[in-house]
Amino acid sequence: MDRIVSNATPLIYLAKTDKLNLLKAIADQVYIPNAVFQEVVIEGKRIGEKDAYRVEKCINQGWLNIQKVNNLLSFDFSVHFGELEVISLAVQEGIKKVLIDDAKARSVADLAGLQPVGTPWVILQAVKNRMMDFDEFLSTLESIIHSGFYLKDEVYIKVIRKARQLTEEQQ
Repeated sequence: MDRIVSNATPLIYLAKTDKLNLLKAIADQVYIPNAVFQEVVIEGKRIGEKDAYRVEKCINQGWLNIQKVNNLLSFDFSVHFGELEVISLAVQEGIKKVLIDDAKARSVADLAGLQPVGTPWVILQAVKNRMMDFDEFLSTLESIIHSGFYLKDEVYIKVIRKARQLTEEQQ
C-alpha cells in the first residue's frame, strides 16, 4: 500500500458520496497540508457541509494526517495555494503519489517528479482490488458526478472503459 498526499477536491467528493473508505483501503497513510485542512474541514464546517465532518472523523481516526509544509516550492505556473502545498508536502516527505484533480496542478506535480492521480483513480483502484464490481463502480462514479464533480467526456469514457477492462480481467 502507498502513502499519498491529497488535495481538497478528492476528499470533498469522496466524503460527499461517503466513499472515503476507498481511499483508506488503498493507502496506508494519507497526508494533507494545512491549507487543505482549512479548506475542507474549517471552511466546510463553517458553511455547514456534511463532508467536512466526515473528513474530520478520518483525521480523528488517525489515517488522514495533517502535515506542516516546511518549504513551499515555487513554479512558473500559477496553481491554487492548496495544490501548491500538496505538491510541496509530497516533495518534502518523499511521497511520490499526489491525489489532485485539477489538470494544471497535475501538470505541475508531474514537473516536480510526482505521480499525480485523481478521484477516478481511487474508485478504479477499488475495482482493481475487488472492493467493488462494475455496477458499483458506475453507481459511485454517477454519485460523485451528481455531487458536482466535473469530468471531461473523454475522461469519463476512458475511466468507464478502464473499469470494464479491470472487471473483465478478474473473471
